[in-house]
Amino acid sequence: MKNLLFVANKPMFISSNKFLSQLKKKYKEKKMGFSGTLDPFACGVLVIASGQYTKLFRFLKKSPKVYLSTLFLGASSPTLDIENIISIKEIKPFDKKEIEKVLKSFIGKQTQIPPKYSAKKIDGKRAYELAREDKEVKLKEIEVEIYDIKLINYSHPFVTFEATVSEGTFIRTLGEDIAKKLNTRGTLTYLERVKEGEFEYECEKKLNPINFLKIPQNYFLGDNKKLRLGQKLDINEFKIKEDGEYFVVYDDFFCIIKIKDKKVSYILNKISLKEEYEN
Repeated sequence: MKNLLFVANKPMFISSNKFLSQLKKKYKEKKMGFSGTLDPFACGVLVIASGQYTKLFRFLKKSPKVYLSTLFLGASSPTLDIENIISIKEIKPFDKKEIEKVLKSFIGKQTQIPPKYSAKKIDGKRAYELAREDKEVKLKEIEVEIYDIKLINYSHPFVTFEATVSEGTFIRTLGEDIAKKLNTRGTLTYLERVKEGEFEYECEKKLNPINFLKIPQNYFLGDNKKLRLGQKLDINEFKIKEDGEYFVVYDDFFCIIKIKDKKVSYILNKISLKEEYEN
């Protein structure tokens, strides 16, 4: 079994799960997962892990996310993407400065209503499944933040923009909201995730997970044998004693611990820093 962490470049018009199946065959790995599902029509950065590293996703620096998108003004689609355009209305061109002003107006914290064709769950069922069955889809507003947004190109009726956003932000909804502010409708014809936090595509280069953990490092001052055997830990054996989650490197391994009320507990232990290991 291999411990792998790398960034793959998902192509357009394939589901994230199907693309993962291809990667499993390529690397001959059964235990492999990804972080941050991309829509089938979207492409770009998909963080991939195998082996023990699949346990690390929630500890990785995966925010903010950067997306490159093209919005087709005047086009209408129930899925808000190019796969289901049902009508196109011809509209007059806009002044480039007006589009830039509208884009900048979205910077900051705000609420969004997720697309009805999304993986959000309603009473245990995916929203897109209900939508495909022509059932009513009512999704709650979510809080998101747009850290930055800039116009890359405007060739009427196509607006290409780059957005740096918080986790959970729906770019399809952002595109629809931009069109509404321009008093028209719109749908995305292109969507690429350029970066996911510290992760960007580098030809599936193997990454050291230690360099991508969002939690701070702590230092164990005792005998490493206690860590190797998963024995009870004493707070006085650590350099940092404040409450929080930390990673600790020892020998060819690392562990993730939690300190709370002067007590130390393992969250994950004996994660190998070697690419390959045996059970």
